[in-house]
Amino acid sequence: MEKFIINGSNTLSGDIVVNGAKNSALKIIASTLLSDEPCRISNVPDIADIRAIVDILKDLGAHVNKIDGHTYEISCAEVKEPALKPELVRKLRASVVLLGPLLARFGEVKFPHPGGCVIGQRPIDIFIEGFKVLGTEVIEEADFYHFKAKKLTGATFVFPRISVTATESLILAASLAEGTTTLKFSACEPEIGFMTDYLNARGAKIQGGGTHTITIEGVQSIRGGDTRIIPDRIETGTFAILGALVGQELTIKNCNPKHLEVPWKIFRQLGMKFEIMENEVKVYGSKKLKATNLITHEYPGFITDLQAPFTVLMTQAEGLSLIHETIYDGRLFYIDKLNKMGAKIIMCDPHRAVVLGPTKLFGKKLESPDIRAGIALVISALIAEGESEIENIYQIDRGYEQIDQRLQALGADIKRVN
Repeated sequence: MEKFIINGSNTLSGDIVVNGAKNSALKIIASTLLSDEPCRISNVPDIADIRAIVDILKDLGAHVNKIDGHTYEISCAEVKEPALKPELVRKLRASVVLLGPLLARFGEVKFPHPGGCVIGQRPIDIFIEGFKVLGTEVIEEADFYHFKAKKLTGATFVFPRISVTATESLILAASLAEGTTTLKFSACEPEIGFMTDYLNARGAKIQGGGTHTITIEGVQSIRGGDTRIIPDRIETGTFAILGALVGQELTIKNCNPKHLEVPWKIFRQLGMKFEIMENEVKVYGSKKLKATNLITHEYPGFITDLQAPFTVLMTQAEGLSLIHETIYDGRLFYIDKLNKMGAKIIMCDPHRAVVLGPTKLFGKKLESPDIRAGIALVISALIAEGESEIENIYQIDRGYEQIDQRLQALGADIKRVN
């Protein structure tokens, strides 16, 4: 079992390059199942979650050629039936996005309960309801769901609440459905607009991608095609917070600052110092930060995946801040780990916490509970006095490629050990 050993209080400086967006790459890879023609996808992050979905495709019969560390050629021409192995599916929560293209192509899928981060209840009820509206029969068994549809049929579906992955899954399914599908109250994250643009370039007919109303006219077939994954906005925001806390001058390269307009606004309000350019951001160490309340929200609001790093930021800000997590139950359950390091945070309920800062943090032995809380613990260890051990770093590796090596290049004292 690998772990990180981190000695904190070092000042970091230099350039750090943002990788391709995990949440985009997973869905683009899933979309290759819609076609018999090869697809070439570049700027794919080399992380555990990507390897997990690639393993699923290979097991289904897809030919996957990894050209270099970040480029894949994928052909699904020889995928004959969607026999999904539970041990592979349960490694990846996002595997649920495979449902749409598999159902559209084969008309039947037996899908095990998906796995992923343990951050509260994340049911797939919206997926089930949406597929039923498109003409699917859904039978729930003890260990899996059985989806059956002779032919998906276009319809209007109103999401009961915004769901990014459900929006993406229904777009993929409706692309090969018979007739027109209208999705209302859809998620509008940048990754969705990017995916619909890519599908349209391959022959799909989708309007409104990246807005709350999306219209999909089903087509007979989807072609192959090449694309380059957009930069990861979560990495961009995470590195900005890191730079404010321990940076001298940190330049975040290969990013798209326009995907983080609300976070930049909040960062300015609390006193962070940074300069935004077209494809990079310079962040300077901020000695005096002002406590600021935070409410997570769907795009274009403050993304839930930056909530844990932001909470670490507030432990070093002057005053009281209220953190209100509105997206997931249980996403504040890392708070006890920060308190163990010396933070002063009060859990009000599963969705709200009050942070009193600034407080000095001290190195401790910790365990990463999920991807985003894991990177928050890394940031905490980097600003803490003394040595920290972070275990279960597989969770961090699921979302951040070689984060130890990238931080070492900035001057961080972090090493990976068995």
